[in-house]
Amino acid sequence: QVQLVESGGGLVQAGGSLRVSCVASGSTFSINNMGWYRQAPGKQRELVAGIGSGGTTIYADSVKGRFTISRDNAKRTVYLQMTSLKPEDTAVYYCNAGGSYGTYSHIPGDYWGQGTQVTVSS
Repeated sequence: QVQLVESGGGLVQAGGSLRVSCVASGSTFSINNMGWYRQAPGKQRELVAGIGSGGTTIYADSVKGRFTISRDNAKRTVYLQMTSLKPEDTAVYYCNAGGSYGTYSHIPGDYWGQGTQVTVSS
């Protein structure tokens, strides 16, 4: 089993920045890929970014150039640095582990965090 705990969400004005973190614990040796998803009210959960064990990254077109995913394997932590935030970035952001994350297709892993709320005011 893998446990994921997100932190770092909050309220920010449009144009601002925020970083969310996800700490993994448990049987993390089995996890290579990590991803961030988000779900806005009334919308489906969507992939925001993914990162492989070697650091390969992918991003949704809507966040490309504004968001950066990174990982610190020693700390078992994945980060999502968000800049130039827009009101449409408002959502609950979820950490996911063990999935397959591609630009045009993705399969979430079995492990999810509890989510952290990001609200961008206009």
